[in-house]
Amino acid sequence: MKRVLIISTGGTIASIKTENGLVPGISSTQLLEYLNIKLEGVEIDTLDLLNIDSTDIRVENWILITKTIEKHYEDYDGFVVTHGTDTLAYTAAALSYLIQNSRKPIVITGAQKSISNEITDAKMNLVNSITYASSEKSNNVVIVFNGKVIAGTRGRKEKTKSYDAFSSLNYPVLATIQDNKIIRFIQNEEKQEKPNFYYELNNSVFLLKLIPTIEGDILDFIFEHYTCIIIESYGVGGIPKHIFDKFIKLSKKYSGNKIIVITTQVPMEGSDLMVYEVGQRLKGELSILESFDMTIEATVVKLMWAMAEGKGDYNKFKELFNKQINYDTLYNI
Repeated sequence: MKRVLIISTGGTIASIKTENGLVPGISSTQLLEYLNIKLEGVEIDTLDLLNIDSTDIRVENWILITKTIEKHYEDYDGFVVTHGTDTLAYTAAALSYLIQNSRKPIVITGAQKSISNEITDAKMNLVNSITYASSEKSNNVVIVFNGKVIAGTRGRKEKTKSYDAFSSLNYPVLATIQDNKIIRFIQNEEKQEKPNFYYELNNSVFLLKLIPTIEGDILDFIFEHYTCIIIESYGVGGIPKHIFDKFIKLSKKYSGNKIIVITTQVPMEGSDLMVYEVGQRLKGELSILESFDMTIEATVVKLMWAMAEGKGDYNKFKELFNKQINYDTLYNI
């Protein structure tokens, strides 16, 4: 008999209708009751941890989920975290860095329609998640949604309403689930004896999305208030000429105290500053990092984790950021 713990955090899957719109209001026990089925060979317990719209997710919530899983880790064979879809990819990435090398599966799932709706994707997603979490071949942090199993660092919500809301960016899905059967495409990483739990994230990170009308004035505030600055650039990466000089000046002014990372607004294939002159001139002036094929969600949280663990040692931080964790990058720098 496999034991699975369902940890509820709120979100659409657990929402009820009110005169002010949908709000979380269905408990984890009620989620299970709505399934109205019995999965053979699986014993399921439930835990209400949070009751929030995922728009309101914060770093302290990720730490709480991590500590809760650690507390119950030896008591269960797998875990299912039900979550709102809007920031689900961020939470999946966060748990991928806060709980590393887990020999037990930690599944994050949700739904586009409440489980109380007559027509909903919630029941399928929850059953599939329990199926994956109760399999002895499963491990690590994953997203299970619409029959797909996605590495926790590779998920992205790409549709606001459709059931097939999540895609796996720059990496194949790990498996698919149909009729309670798991079809695996990626060989699981070798299971470790014990997972590594982490409890700190440095949230001094700013993500600046470039647009053609951006002006350099905003850079003064960002450099003054944030340790790590991610530039969500165009294409394979670069800084526009009209803000380039100011960006370089501020980077050198705060040299040694700031971390600059280039990512791309384009979902697929990743950054490469060496392709164009606008990228090479930036790399020629500064010691700069790239996210390459990592998702923005994974990039943001990995930087927070690496800064917390690096504790001011840039070489250690850089080593951690460039390390492959839970399939987050194909680049081994």
